[in-house]
Amino acid sequence: MLTILAAGSVFFPGLFMLSKQCLKYFPGLRWSEGDAVIVSARMVSSVQAIMASSAGYIIASSCNDIIEDQHWLTSGYILFAVPYFVYDIYAMFMCYWYKLRIKGHEEDSGPQHMGSALTSYLRREFLMVLHHVVMVAVCFPVSVFWRQGKGDYFQGVMFMAELSTPSVCLGKILIQYKQQHTLLHKVNGALMLITFFVCRVLLFPYLYYAYGRYASIPFYMVPLHVPWQVNLGAALLAAPQLYWFSLICRGALRLFTRSRRPPVASPGTAKGSQSDGHAVPQPANGYSTRSTEAEAPTH
Repeated sequence: MLTILAAGSVFFPGLFMLSKQCLKYFPGLRWSEGDAVIVSARMVSSVQAIMASSAGYIIASSCNDIIEDQHWLTSGYILFAVPYFVYDIYAMFMCYWYKLRIKGHEEDSGPQHMGSALTSYLRREFLMVLHHVVMVAVCFPVSVFWRQGKGDYFQGVMFMAELSTPSVCLGKILIQYKQQHTLLHKVNGALMLITFFVCRVLLFPYLYYAYGRYASIPFYMVPLHVPWQVNLGAALLAAPQLYWFSLICRGALRLFTRSRRPPVASPGTAKGSQSDGHAVPQPANGYSTRSTEAEAPTH
């Protein structure tokens, strides 16, 4: 157990540092520190998502009995991935910090010191940080110890929720570098909307449906047959997914409705955008309706 935890503790931060150094010093790239940090964090999130989805598919496809069948990869990947959530809290803060610097907020009204930036980050990304803390402090012991080896199939299906993460990460990168006008951004936005809905919103109804089919009970009776802890956990995990999906929908609606409208040059808007000599900062989340809204999850 400790060996796998240690491997994850080295792998994810190590991959982040390796990617950052390559982007900064590789001939022909030589990106700035901020750009390298932001892209490297998204890349690590995407790698973790691909690994989790692949593990989930292997686990789920190997379980004929969705309750009793076990696969060694279930507990193994949980142990390996736990350090990722700890690392990602740090990585998200570094992205937030460098976004402030890129936008010049430290010279205007934003945080001027690391401590105040951390306070601002925790306030703005409270839901995401709470999600990560719960994954480590609650979901990890529940998945490894409380289940007592049962339900590996369900754990594998939940791993596959990460299929939506690469498109979320790509969308954030495109927004960060002002590529909202590109076809890639629009295609990625549609893909993110579909994968997030299928892999994260429909996830919990599917799990209840799968158990109902296994136990030969109607779908609507499943919540009455499973332990109350399962219903509570599913509700707490599903709630932020619904919230984040609503943000994605609102942002996607704005994206596609704006793309159908002919550009109108508004003197008041142009003046407001350029009166201080800088463009209006782009939202941190490509599909948020306001720059202060929480970002869609990357894990």
